[in-house]
Amino acid sequence: MQPTGTPAGYEAWGDDKHERMGFFTDTSVCIGCKACEVACKEWNLIPADGQEFLGRSYDNTGELNAETWRHVAFIEQEKPLRTEDGSVGLRWLMESDVCKHCSHAACLDVCPTGSLFRTEYGTVVVQQDICNGCGYCVPACPFGVLDERHMASSENMGHKPDLPAFLGKKEDGRVWKCTLCYDRLKGGHEPACSHACPTKSIQFGPLDELRERADKRLAKLQHEGWNGAQLYLRDPDDGIGGAGAFFLLLDDPEVYGLPPDPLVATAKLPEMWMNMATAAAVLAVGIVGSFLFGRE
Repeated sequence: MQPTGTPAGYEAWGDDKHERMGFFTDTSVCIGCKACEVACKEWNLIPADGQEFLGRSYDNTGELNAETWRHVAFIEQEKPLRTEDGSVGLRWLMESDVCKHCSHAACLDVCPTGSLFRTEYGTVVVQQDICNGCGYCVPACPFGVLDERHMASSENMGHKPDLPAFLGKKEDGRVWKCTLCYDRLKGGHEPACSHACPTKSIQFGPLDELRERADKRLAKLQHEGWNGAQLYLRDPDDGIGGAGAFFLLLDDPEVYGLPPDPLVATAKLPEMWMNMATAAAVLAVGIVGSFLFGRE
């Protein structure tokens, strides 16, 4: 496992390595406009989704998936906005979720083709022209970010409707997720979502600067008595070695559907292999022993 806070594969860029970039999402100023979702789809040419009413919230997209790389969650609560407010009224918690671009990313560890790679900005990107659709990275992510795209080949590959049915039903199958607008970064531009955010709830920049900014913002909200204000994934010593995208929340992570103590799925992989090797050796000795003593 890489040293805490040091992205796996980041140092390999050598002199081409840039300052690590990321997102700080301040949910206390999110108004749920979904401009980030729209900008993300427009820039990255992502197929439309969220056209069906979910029935559980004003949130139309529901979760991060292959067609939603920025997801704005709507949480309705009967809870005062500030701790000194004794009244219990409704408040909206809105949070624009995204790939966390983990320092120690399990998706990188399990990818057999090298489709997933660490960029010179410290972010994690999927190369769709290399992805073979094995799906190993999907369950490896502790946040449920990665997803395989399910699109009929007739829509994705230009097949005509009169082709055989089995050709028209073949699915894309590759994995898609936020790239932190890698192409825009290489051109010297900020990601589409943060550029479109009207309240600056999504802030983009060097990760160290964003952490300092987040600390000051949290101290301000706590001084003003905001109820439940806390930073999520800001600590570089957490179970994923620190995140390239972290958040200021107004309640516990579970309220937003986020894991409270995420742990990289491959953190104990060397130990697991060692245990398996030990067990296999003991089993082999037992089989050989039973064979030899059985003959006597």
